[in-house]
Amino acid sequence: MNLASCFLPGEILLPQGVDLRRWASIACDQFTADPAYWARVEETVGDAPSTLYLMLPEIYLGRKNTEELQARVVRHMEDYLAAGLFRSFPDSYFYIERTLSGGGLRRGLLGLLDLEYYDYRPDSTSPIRATEGLVEERLPPRLRVRKDALLELPHLILFFDDPQQTVVAEAESSAGEMLYDTPLMEGGGSVRARRITGEGVWRVREALARLGDGEKLRDRYGDAPPVLYAVGDGNHSLAAAKRIWEELRERLSPADRLTHPARFALAELVDLHEPSLVFEPIHRVLFNTDPSDFLREAGERFSSQNGRLFRCLTAEGEVSLRVEGTIGECIAQCEAFVEDFVRAHGGRIDYIHGDREAETLSRPEGRAGLLMPEMDKRDLFPSIIRSGPLPKKSFSIGPARDKRYYLECRRLR
Repeated sequence: MNLASCFLPGEILLPQGVDLRRWASIACDQFTADPAYWARVEETVGDAPSTLYLMLPEIYLGRKNTEELQARVVRHMEDYLAAGLFRSFPDSYFYIERTLSGGGLRRGLLGLLDLEYYDYRPDSTSPIRATEGLVEERLPPRLRVRKDALLELPHLILFFDDPQQTVVAEAESSAGEMLYDTPLMEGGGSVRARRITGEGVWRVREALARLGDGEKLRDRYGDAPPVLYAVGDGNHSLAAAKRIWEELRERLSPADRLTHPARFALAELVDLHEPSLVFEPIHRVLFNTDPSDFLREAGERFSSQNGRLFRCLTAEGEVSLRVEGTIGECIAQCEAFVEDFVRAHGGRIDYIHGDREAETLSRPEGRAGLLMPEMDKRDLFPSIIRSGPLPKKSFSIGPARDKRYYLECRRLR
């Protein structure tokens, strides 16, 4: 097994004759506590063709009629396909350059991930693994949307460990036709892509295969089953795709299993060693709770003078505390504290990207926030290989506005 076998070129669709700034919208799981963000997006998009209408923003879960919204998603997919909105690029990878909100450049490779080599379960030894534990209650809406969907829109980002950045260098040199170059709404920077096809595809696949050489992997990670790709963003969407495929696979003939579109997921590979790739902690904000004892209980729970630094905030003020252990153990202890507090005092926990956003949301009455410790991205692959996925919602790749925007599509049927 090598990296090229898990990640294949395929047919990728792009819209024609549309305003790409209004077409591209951020991933569905972002700004879940910021209705004003989504109201601005709806105003910006208006009636224009947009990926906003091809997905279900999670902020609407429990607040709007989700069955109606899911039906709207399917209708728009049908309408866009019937109108001939898309141009097809078969047998292709896309080389992606994303200019981030802070000015950095994140390079990636878009292609098809083979779900046969992916397993999200905590004891997985598969070549493609989850980086974090799943939140089971977040899966049903994604399962329902994907089950009926005609199109797949990727916000998945998977990491691979290539210190010399050989794959990205080959992808950049093999890329040809410029496919799009567009600013992104709401301060998301900009993104452009070039197509890799023909001989370029084989050069990229050879670079991936060299990186996945078994002897090199043993030298780096020991004899434990290695991780070839780690899911950096989109854990729940990829898990939903896997579950749908497992159900469907049992009803297919052996020949159909090899090529059925549901076997694959459109995803972007990003080298863990991209200079612009920064791991951001995902903070915990408690809503509709009684925060009067939050700072005191946190101080009692975390009394160490050593370890990783984190902050607790309420309307009454804040304290800085330390927690000992590996990054996974630290995150698990912080998560256990906020869960225990909610059980004792009521409320709900939301997972917030961005220090400023978490600070702002933690200050009003009836709320409390725990701003998590940071993690070094170089610890990711060794940690997953040794002890499995990190606790749920352990890290984010940059602030929310730098998440992947929906832009490209792929047929699921």
